Amino acid sequence: MKFNTKVIHGGQHHDPSTGAVMPPVYQTSTFVQTSPGQPLNPDYEYSRAANPTRSALENALASIENGTRGLAFSSGLAATDCVLRSFKAGDEIIAMDDLYGGTYRMFTRIYKDSGIKFHFVDMNDIEKFKSLINENTKLVWVETPTNPLMKLADIQEIAKITKAKKILFAVDNTFATPYLQKPLDLGADIVMHSATKYLGGHSDVIAGALIVKDEALGEQLHFQQFATGATLGPMDSFLVLRGIKTLHLRVERHCENGGKVVEFLNNHPKVKTVYYPGLPSHPYHEIAKKQMSGFGGMVSFTFVSGKKEDAIDFLEKVKVFTLAESLGGVESLANHPALMTHASIPEEKRKEIGITDDLVRLSVGIEDAEDLIEDLKQALA
Repeated sequence: MKFNTKVIHGGQHHDPSTGAVMPPVYQTSTFVQTSPGQPLNPDYEYSRAANPTRSALENALASIENGTRGLAFSSGLAATDCVLRSFKAGDEIIAMDDLYGGTYRMFTRIYKDSGIKFHFVDMNDIEKFKSLINENTKLVWVETPTNPLMKLADIQEIAKITKAKKILFAVDNTFATPYLQKPLDLGADIVMHSATKYLGGHSDVIAGALIVKDEALGEQLHFQQFATGATLGPMDSFLVLRGIKTLHLRVERHCENGGKVVEFLNNHPKVKTVYYPGLPSHPYHEIAKKQMSGFGGMVSFTFVSGKKEDAIDFLEKVKVFTLAESLGGVESLANHPALMTHASIPEEKRKEIGITDDLVRLSVGIEDAEDLIEDLKQALA
């Protein structure tokens, strides 16, 4: 199947008992057994281990990322946490220097006393990255594009190194979505999504996902999920699965609108720098062209004045864009990373990687582009 067919049919089956086109919401915690230890259906005995609605979503996740196993979690951070439970004291993890604030917080605060050592590096400095690898390195974690500076990492080049060294390689594919980028095909071992964002697509669910190609790794991660309990409920699974069925249509429009918004911002006298991988001036534009089929709907920009007050004034004046955290929904959102999504990163670290106080992040939705540009125009005036 090609992608547009996969999001609707990939890994999916009509309900065998009723013929329902969409999987029913199996709102049950447990399943009948015919004899002790012998469930009526061998795949289902307790919903923490497996639930038919969640299984339908997980099969769809595996299909659209070209993996063998998908796992659905109660949040993107729960999915990330499941991966980290694979490691022990003395292990080392190399991570991208520009990360979602919640991921950085988990790495540096939740796991800081576990004995796992974290290194943060610009993944485009391949020599620096290589110099951090040693016999204790067990995982490389990247976002591409990153949140909020739209940095990119060359998945294929990093995968060559991790495979040679037998190191696990995980890619947060939330911003790109499997419609624009397929990390497993490029050599990654694990793909993570905050399914809250583009996969769900309607700002009505919190969810996370892991997808892998190696079946043994998938079984290990499933055991860790089952043993710790961060599973996605059946109703939320249904909502994400429904969102996936229109992913291709929505992301096409996000990309189309994103390009128009970027063109407007890039020519506005009050805007200093626009961060968007589709711009030829973007430092990683060539990587984006190589590994992505489109450039997405996430845009960040700074002001000529460099003043935080100008960013706040702009964010208080938008009318079609909504000032709120999160991204990837059908509606356009605007966010101040330093005060909102990345506030958990220390100020000195934010400045080091380029998250300035005048930085604004936009999640460009699927409204009429003309209305979005008019809103930006009046808010910048």
